[in-house]
Amino acid sequence: MTLPRPVGAFSMRPDVLPAAFTPDLLARLGERLALMPATEPGDGPAVLGPDDDRLAEVTVLITSWEAFRLDATALERMPRLRAVVHAAGSVRHHVTEEVWRRGILVSSAADANADPVADFTAAAIALGLKRVIPMARQYADTGRVPAFGERVGADGRTVGVVGASRIGRRVIRRLVTAGHTVLVSDPFLDKADAAELGAQLTDLDDMCRRSDVLTVHAPALPETRHLINADRLKLLRDGALLVNTARGSLVDTEALLAECRTGRLDAVLDVTDPEPLPVGHPLFDLPNVLITPHLGGVQGSEVRRFGAYATAEVERFTSGQPLLGEVRLEDLPRLA
Repeated sequence: MTLPRPVGAFSMRPDVLPAAFTPDLLARLGERLALMPATEPGDGPAVLGPDDDRLAEVTVLITSWEAFRLDATALERMPRLRAVVHAAGSVRHHVTEEVWRRGILVSSAADANADPVADFTAAAIALGLKRVIPMARQYADTGRVPAFGERVGADGRTVGVVGASRIGRRVIRRLVTAGHTVLVSDPFLDKADAAELGAQLTDLDDMCRRSDVLTVHAPALPETRHLINADRLKLLRDGALLVNTARGSLVDTEALLAECRTGRLDAVLDVTDPEPLPVGHPLFDLPNVLITPHLGGVQGSEVRRFGAYATAEVERFTSGQPLLGEVRLEDLPRLA
């Protein structure tokens, strides 16, 4: 007896589906799932909204950015749902506790996003330690090569990593390979785990006092809002660099502005609070601050990583194998 294939559908921003799921990946999914067709013939697989009657047939829901919220009301419309495979990073914004209560498996492609962010962060640290941002501005304004001093260069620097998340751990490994002394602060990490990563475990205040660079990789939770506040910014050494590629709310924007205005600190911010910053915000005008538009993670061609990861997860699910990106209910409080 041949069992019917599970029924699959997508919930995501319309432009993500063609960007993340190439024809080859869709063909692989089609071997495993009966993909819900679009309403118009020839338009490819369907992207369903929360009120679509066809949700009643769905066994596997593939989600990404701007997926509809999977609360009790939505799940009542999906009595056959057995797995949510997220072709993006955090599931915090659309997966609720009710999903796990109903025994539905959840997977995230956050690992596929981790390496691009870690690469971006390591590059920001390298450029920041060379003081590329203010020196490039000075070079453009004066036409003269700036004088170099002890504040310029990466040798002998200590980098503090706030949060041993999947991205934080990757950043630590890159920093250790580059020869930096690495400190790490994470309430869920012990000394043995830190040592295995090649880092020294310390508390956040001590880290701020000792670091030439502070790079932030903690989740955005009520208890982590403004984790890097005015007091901790004041603990940083003169000439220190702050890098934030995690979440804007982790850093007190106005306190950082006050420190960077004096020239005491430099900053590279891929995320801000608020996001985006209002046009004309004074941080944009400071010569020692670089603000990028949340582009550290997958962008452009890199989005295919999400599609490939999600496709592999569907193959594992339909083969009865464990999901590599499985997210459990107990993980939810610590997710970005």
